[in-house]
Amino acid sequence: MAKKKRKQITSKPGARRPTPLADQRTYTIPDYRLEKPRFAIRQVRKGERVSYEVTGDFNAPAPPIRESKYLNPKQHVEIYRWMLLNRKMEIALENLYKQGKVVGGVYFGLGQEACSCASAYALNEEDWLGPLIRNQGSLLVRGFSPRDIMMQYMAKAGSPTKGRDASSHFGDIQDRNVVSPISTLGDLIPVLAGVALGARLQGRDIAVMTYIGDGGQSTGVTYEGLNFAAVQDLGLVLFVENNLWAYSTPADMQFRVKDLAERAIAYGIPGVIVDGTDACQVYDAAYEACERARRGQGPTLIEAKMMRMKGHAIHDAAAYVPKQLFEYWRKRDPITRFENYLLNVKKWLSPTENRALISGVDQQLETDREFAVASPMPEPESAAGGVYCENGCHEVKPKYGTPGVKAGSAGTGPKRAEVAVHLK
Repeated sequence: MAKKKRKQITSKPGARRPTPLADQRTYTIPDYRLEKPRFAIRQVRKGERVSYEVTGDFNAPAPPIRESKYLNPKQHVEIYRWMLLNRKMEIALENLYKQGKVVGGVYFGLGQEACSCASAYALNEEDWLGPLIRNQGSLLVRGFSPRDIMMQYMAKAGSPTKGRDASSHFGDIQDRNVVSPISTLGDLIPVLAGVALGARLQGRDIAVMTYIGDGGQSTGVTYEGLNFAAVQDLGLVLFVENNLWAYSTPADMQFRVKDLAERAIAYGIPGVIVDGTDACQVYDAAYEACERARRGQGPTLIEAKMMRMKGHAIHDAAAYVPKQLFEYWRKRDPITRFENYLLNVKKWLSPTENRALISGVDQQLETDREFAVASPMPEPESAAGGVYCENGCHEVKPKYGTPGVKAGSAGTGPKRAEVAVHLK
């Protein structure tokens, strides 16, 4: 029997040839976690009831704290104190809510204190912050007091918004460089990119930091704002707080990728993964991203992985979350692990010093809580005040310098800028 000849494959003129392996692009996303848990969540129906089931290894021991490359011992202790203040203030807010003293709801950052506090700690005074509802720790680091936040939730006259809003909708663009949270998720990203652009036009590259959740990062404005920052090399430091739940929707049902930091590849910017319960990892990633920003090298996307340890807000009991997940992440409590690191691993804090630190936090909170509770509600006739700007109520001034254009310089500067600027 004659052998059948193998058909020879020839390329047609003009046909695209396969890309040689040597020419294919590869990308690396640094992952600084000391453990990489993998859980699978699926939706199941039992009769009329729909619930979630999770599979994975729930018995793995909690990882150690990764040693920081940049923090000194004193700074470790300072971040630890901010985290404690963050946690205890939210406990106080929960009690105030149950006493009927809070107007509206309360949104918790339980389990996310390391991410909020250590990230904001990496900012300089001239940098800017745009927090979300669970980043109350970052507000504390930025200079707001617990009494400011408690009065805000109680809509008191002495609150940052003078009782005109409750919850987290307040900022301070004059002294603390804090942009008020925007409830429409993702909208803070182009706003903070605009802040960085404004500073650039005044001759200064600064770091601007904001946050987005694993659910909120799917919004169109998130992509638009981050893409604009990437194209313009603006100093945006974006924390994607992947806390596994977008309200009641698990991450497995929100997006296909396992690591949201991979989305940085599409923008041509660095992406980093950290353990959001490890303050040292969070700070180091934020520090390096802020340094890049101040050098004019553009944005960074940092994915902080952790677990939202309460429901979306105080009204949400989070009954939809499988109990095994709560137990797993409770063993990774950011404050408990950081306290052990400082006391028993590094011995930068003695038991006596730790008790004194905790006592000081408790005393501050008690003083601020009493002040907030005793503060008056706003007078009805003050409701219209501060709503409209009439008769030149304030002057908008450049913060870093007055933008100006050098004669004949258009088109001669770096490609990121249309014109060169200088300070008058």
